Amino acid sequence: CQKADLKPDAAVIVATVRALKKHGGIANDELNIANVEAVTAGFDNLMRHIDNISKFGVPAVVAINRFCSDTDDELTEIKNLCRKLNVDAIECNHWSDGSSGAEELANRVVGLVDETQSQFHTLYDNSLSLWEKIEQIAREIYGASEVIADKKVRLQIEQYQQDYGDFPICIAKTQYSFSTDPRLRGAPSQHVVPIREVRLAAGAEFLVVICGDVMTMPGLPADPSAHDIHLNERGQIEGLF
Repeated sequence: CQKADLKPDAAVIVATVRALKKHGGIANDELNIANVEAVTAGFDNLMRHIDNISKFGVPAVVAINRFCSDTDDELTEIKNLCRKLNVDAIECNHWSDGSSGAEELANRVVGLVDETQSQFHTLYDNSLSLWEKIEQIAREIYGASEVIADKKVRLQIEQYQQDYGDFPICIAKTQYSFSTDPRLRGAPSQHVVPIREVRLAAGAEFLVVICGDVMTMPGLPADPSAHDIHLNERGQIEGLF
């Protein structure tokens, strides 16, 4: 948003009953078993996401991506808990019903935009140092108490600060937890975020901060499609498909 000067009017937070039960302490092989108590226990995770979006000044709606195993009681529990936070939760069945299964969600998003004025703002000012930006994200979004890095990483950040200090930060970490430990479910707080590496994306103008034990995806496969694209003798493009 900072680089493209985008100002979102609304945000859609996607949730599932299965994910909330997982964050509520349920094992993978039991996620299809109805368990309203586990949904309630795992709601802290969704509540943290809702709170994080509010820090950007953007109104939000929760989209519940329904699975066949979800029960009405579980769905009702999510809706009730969201309602207590003054956030609507809309059940979505687009996987089975196509676009009509998300029509209610679409209408609610339009209504949200019409009814509520977004007060979008970024989490931090780019005038902050790179280290301060990293700390701001870790504390405000992930609930961390501290960010740590070894001497080599610290030196790397200090070097980037000289020429790229105004760049925004992208943090790469496990998607399974707000912490860098995928085993910490729910909404953990007061944890430590260890920085393993910092990568510069000079063209895109941001820095990637890699935290914990996470593997990043390559941008291209070993044999990119571009290798098969060429112009024939008539000046026509071949090899696109």
